[in-house]
Amino acid sequence: MKVFITGGAGFVGSHLADRLLDRGDKVMVIDNYETGRRDNLVPRDGLDVVEGTITDAERVTALIGDFKPDLVVHAAASYKDPENWYGDAMTNTVGTANVVKAAREAGCERLVYFQTALCYGVKPLEQPITLDHPILPGGSSYAISKTAGEHYIELSGLDYVTFRLANAYGPRNLSGPLPTFYRRLTNGKPCFVMDTRRDFIYVADLVDCVMFAVDGKGHGAYHISSGSDYSVKVLFDETVRALRLNLEREVEVRPRHPDDAYTILLDPSRTNADFGWEVSTSLSEGVATSVAYYKEFGIEQTFTHLTQPKD
Repeated sequence: MKVFITGGAGFVGSHLADRLLDRGDKVMVIDNYETGRRDNLVPRDGLDVVEGTITDAERVTALIGDFKPDLVVHAAASYKDPENWYGDAMTNTVGTANVVKAAREAGCERLVYFQTALCYGVKPLEQPITLDHPILPGGSSYAISKTAGEHYIELSGLDYVTFRLANAYGPRNLSGPLPTFYRRLTNGKPCFVMDTRRDFIYVADLVDCVMFAVDGKGHGAYHISSGSDYSVKVLFDETVRALRLNLEREVEVRPRHPDDAYTILLDPSRTNADFGWEVSTSLSEGVATSVAYYKEFGIEQTFTHLTQPKD
């Protein structure tokens, strides 16, 4: 296959690119390296990496038109600054429209998209969240702009799969609590955890699921979820265990903010049924592998919606 991946040097995109290349597919990646890392992809046969932005409609159209992919996987996203409404709208909404139109003009008939679970709102109306839950993205710029992008995909007439994701983690991930815990613990800085629970999905399990869609299975919206939620404190404890640290005192557990959901747990039953897919990586195994990656490659910057204590 020939697969075009937006955001292919980012966390999920680079893991998917590696999986495709390992089986002999040809992959073209576009990434602006706003949150992706250059060392996430190494030069290899079948890989073409282009530095650029999906907000540049002319360039996106030319790249996809020349490459003529069998499939477009749209993993590029603006998310690192909750107050960057303009950047979120340009990348997540306008950029998605650019990618969809370019794919359609190039004769590509199928697209895979990654959506945030925040499309259901910061206070979901049910737990676990089913695919029948109303779309209520108004709680964040990221969710608003990603949902608008999802609507353009639905409007396009393309065959598509949109994956609404739980909290993905693993090697190369620089967002969320795990890399933040690692960075602070290894630099001797204080940590705290919120009194919340989240549905954590390891990146290799996530890619296992995405590969079914790459190969033509499914249509419409799906959840990628472990089907279980864990307290953020359990994630912290697993990080401490992987680092083999002996802390002098228990980590501080703070009450969640009024606008923060106690848990966000997605129901993966449609995904399990249509793809025959289930997670296979335990939280302790996934955290240990992630920590090993951070030790080898380092972390220069992390992104999180959690309020950070002053250094």
